[in-house]
Amino acid sequence: MSETPRLLRALAGETLDRPPIWFMRQAGRSLPEYRELRTRAKDFMAFCFNPEMAAEATLQPMRRFPMDGAIVFADILLLPQALGQEVWFEAGEGPRLGALPPIGALRDAIEGSTAKLANIGETLSRVRAELEPDRALIGFAGAPWTVATYMIEGRGSQREEARTYAYQHPEELDALLDVLVESTARYLVMQVKAGAQALQLFESWAENLAEDVFERIVIGPHQRIIEKVRAAGVTTPFIGFPRGCGALIENYAAKVPVQGVGLDTQATFASGKRIQAGGKAIQGALDNLLLRAGGPALDARVDAFLEAWNDGPYIFNLGHGVIPDTPIEHIARVVSRVTGKPA
Repeated sequence: MSETPRLLRALAGETLDRPPIWFMRQAGRSLPEYRELRTRAKDFMAFCFNPEMAAEATLQPMRRFPMDGAIVFADILLLPQALGQEVWFEAGEGPRLGALPPIGALRDAIEGSTAKLANIGETLSRVRAELEPDRALIGFAGAPWTVATYMIEGRGSQREEARTYAYQHPEELDALLDVLVESTARYLVMQVKAGAQALQLFESWAENLAEDVFERIVIGPHQRIIEKVRAAGVTTPFIGFPRGCGALIENYAAKVPVQGVGLDTQATFASGKRIQAGGKAIQGALDNLLLRAGGPALDARVDAFLEAWNDGPYIFNLGHGVIPDTPIEHIARVVSRVTGKPA
């Protein structure tokens, strides 16, 4: 019988001899083999929808480093495209989206949206077939508010326009979030059927939200997604990552039925320990800029996290994703320091 992946044991509430480790945006961005692979696709969206290439990108860092989890190579903006909004990536500038379709058109597109994302399921199946049984495969989706900010603004920005929209057009925003809750839940169920063993909700833009707004557009949609996924018979553990929410993180941990709570760079040791004491695993919160910088300060911070949090269920990760120009040797040093294995 194969060993249960360390990541899944932590999400089940176990305190382990050392934490499992994986990195957000670990799927290749800093690796030369990834950059070479990326040149073979005509554009980023084509790369994401090519199961062979996306599976290879997912597996590349797993071959280099003894990571405990592989996160599927995809993007949170594949879902808006599946719902009928135009999505493309400008070189050096990031995502662009066309005009937001009418809410009725978006609702009508929910039924067929998961089929349009079938290639992501194939990617997961390919990775699961190659990945060692003791290493977990993580599926993910952008959380509704974060995806909505892109759909409303048409690009990544300061989210000020989307936050203003939330105040000026609450009913329209709630309708958009409802579409995203339903389509995201279906997408995540498909990912589990394809081989995902854990699911992460990326709420990348949870910062600067008032408490009442955070309750309505972050906590509520996360609760409803998980409820719908569970209603489909899926028991796969969830990690919720409301990046930038500051003091509201403990409110999130108490109210959203996730098994793991992702902590960003500003998280305190005390808040992490309180979340662990409440029965949930924590994940994070190493500064990705410190990972890029390296040196004695990086070693000291890694050791501080291990000392502070490894007496409860804990997953070692970053507080944000790997920056593309992060030296590979810095990643290897951290992974080795956490796992005790050469990297």
